[in-house]
Amino acid sequence: MKMMIARTSAVLAALAFAGEAMAVEWNVSLWGKRRAFTEHVEKLAELVDQKTNGDFTLNLSYGGLSKNRENLDGISIGAFEMAQFCAGYHRDKNPSITVLELPFLGVSTLEQERDVSMAVYEHPAVQEDLARWNATLLMPSPLPQYNIVGVGEAPRALADFEGLTVRATGGIGSAMEAVGAVPQSMSATEVRQAMDSGVIKAASFAPHAHMSFGTIENANWWTTNLNPGTVNCPVVVNTDALEALSDEHRDALMGSVDEALDHYIEFYNEKTMAAWGPALEERGIEKVTFSDEEIASFKDKVAGPASEAWIEEMSERGLPAQELYDLVNEKLGQSN
Repeated sequence: MKMMIARTSAVLAALAFAGEAMAVEWNVSLWGKRRAFTEHVEKLAELVDQKTNGDFTLNLSYGGLSKNRENLDGISIGAFEMAQFCAGYHRDKNPSITVLELPFLGVSTLEQERDVSMAVYEHPAVQEDLARWNATLLMPSPLPQYNIVGVGEAPRALADFEGLTVRATGGIGSAMEAVGAVPQSMSATEVRQAMDSGVIKAASFAPHAHMSFGTIENANWWTTNLNPGTVNCPVVVNTDALEALSDEHRDALMGSVDEALDHYIEFYNEKTMAAWGPALEERGIEKVTFSDEEIASFKDKVAGPASEAWIEEMSERGLPAQELYDLVNEKLGQSN
C-alpha cells in the first residue's frame, strides 16, 4: 500500500513537473512607456495569456532589455524573443520594408497602413531580408500621417522650412530635405531633450508620439496638413523561438494578431485622436495650414524622385524593388 502511494505521488510529481516545463515565457523589448504605439503588443500579451491559461507569457519591457535602435540586433542573437523597431532607425539592416516609408504614398487611414504593411511583410524577398537577422515579421504598428511640431516662428509657407533643423527619419526626412530643411535622425526618446537644448527646432511625429514624448510641451506651432508620409515600425519575433513553440502556443500567438491589431486601431482612432486636438488647444499651439497649391507642389517635388531613387538603389542591392513598389500601389489602389 505504501509502495502504491509512493508510486502515485511520483507520477503526480512527474506530471506537475511536465506541466511546469511546458510553460513558456518570452521577453519583449519595447521602449518609452505604454502608449497607443504599443497597445497591440499589450493586447497580444493579454490574448496569448488567456488562450493558453497562463502557460505562455509575454513579458513586456519598456527599455529594460535593449535600446530601440538595437532591438533587431537583440532579436538576431536571441537576447529576447520579440521586439518592436522602426525601419528608418537602420534602413541598411531592413532595406526591403523601407518601401513603406517612401513619402506621399497616399495612405490615408490606419486600416490602409495595416493592409499594405501586411502585404509587404508576406513578400518572399522581405521575409528573406529579415531572415538575415533571424527575425520573422509578426505585425505592423500602423501610424497616421506625420506632421511637424516646432518652436520659434511658425512657417507661413513651405519656403520657410529652409534651414530648419527637424527630427525626421526615412522618407519624411527626404521630403523635408526637398524643401530646404535639415533633417536629423534620432530615436524618439532623444527628441524632447534635443528640442529643449536647441539641437533641433522641430520634430516630425505621429500625434501619439508628440504627446508621449513631450514635444508639445514647449512648442509654438504644428502643421495640420503637411502629411508627407509615416514610418513603418514592425513587431518581429526570433525565428528560432517561434519554431520552438508547441503547436498550441504558436496558434495562440499567430491567431491573436488580427484581434490585437483591431484593438490597436480602435484605440488610436477613438482615444488618441480624441485627445490630440484638446492637447494642442490647452497649450495654445498655433495650427499652420498650407494651401492646396503648396501641398501639391511639395508632393510633385518629392514623391516621384524619391520613389525612383529608392527603386534604383534597392535594385542595385538585389531586391525586387519595382515589384515591391508596385505591390504597395496595388494594395492602396484596392483599398481606395
